[in-house]
Amino acid sequence: MIRYTDSDGALTFPVRVVPRASKSAVAGEHDGALRVRVAAPPVEGAANEELSRLLAKEFGVPARDVEITSGHASKTKVVRVRGATAERLLRLVR
Repeated sequence: MIRYTDSDGALTFPVRVVPRASKSAVAGEHDGALRVRVAAPPVEGAANEELSRLLAKEFGVPARDVEITSGHASKTKVVRVRGATAERLLRLVR
């Protein structure tokens, strides 16, 4: 089960990123975090930008509503998505 908090109209949850994947996609759950594969390499923020775009698309929100709050240089990050719902997050891992 993914650990998350829902407050002030935003969902905050951990994300485990796998860079340099063959294609970008949500890949389920890993150790309490949403596992996301991104095609971009972890160079100059490219993987973080692709992660933000992908999560925005999956949650149906603008990319500006996706914020990486910690772990910018790590594979494990904490992400805050304004306008996201817990139901949608849990549907992503099914």
